[in-house]
Amino acid sequence: MSGKVDRRVRRTRQAIHRALVELVLEKGYDGVTVTDIIERADVGRSTFYAHFTGKQEVLFGDLGGLAFLHPAPSTDGPLLAFTLPVFEHVADERSLVRALLGRRGGAAIVARGEQMLARVVREEFLARGAAPSVFLDLTVTCVVGAFMGLLREWADGDTTTTPADLDAAFRAVVIPGVEAVLARR
Repeated sequence: MSGKVDRRVRRTRQAIHRALVELVLEKGYDGVTVTDIIERADVGRSTFYAHFTGKQEVLFGDLGGLAFLHPAPSTDGPLLAFTLPVFEHVADERSLVRALLGRRGGAAIVARGEQMLARVVREEFLARGAAPSVFLDLTVTCVVGAFMGLLREWADGDTTTTPADLDAAFRAVVIPGVEAVLARR
């Protein structure tokens, strides 16, 4: 019996999530209301609130489970190894990313993504021996800005760029600078 409930819950959550993405693409994140989502997903208000507290939770609810957003801070191996898996995930979720990070996305969405990414980058730099400092914080800001800039450009563009191409461009520009910062210890 609980298997059926789990499937229903999953379908309901997916319908609500899909409705939000569709609406963001049409109206922009800030223009979407919970009522819009409920109507598009064809669920009742109490059903919506049984699953989510609001539209922001619909948006961010599933992000916590993405393993690449919670890597163990690496002290060896390639710097910022999470980048290609993120680009590949973005390719698989192109419409969602276009809705969230593109011109129709909300500032709160971009800020949340930047905060999550900054935490991952900062933890890796500290694990690799960087000392906490204003300089480190500025470096993290630069890395996050470059990465998010590529994601936004890709989300809004009609480019056929592959995740590997994005990753190669990011690495060519960013990694030499990061290596220089880490060598300053």
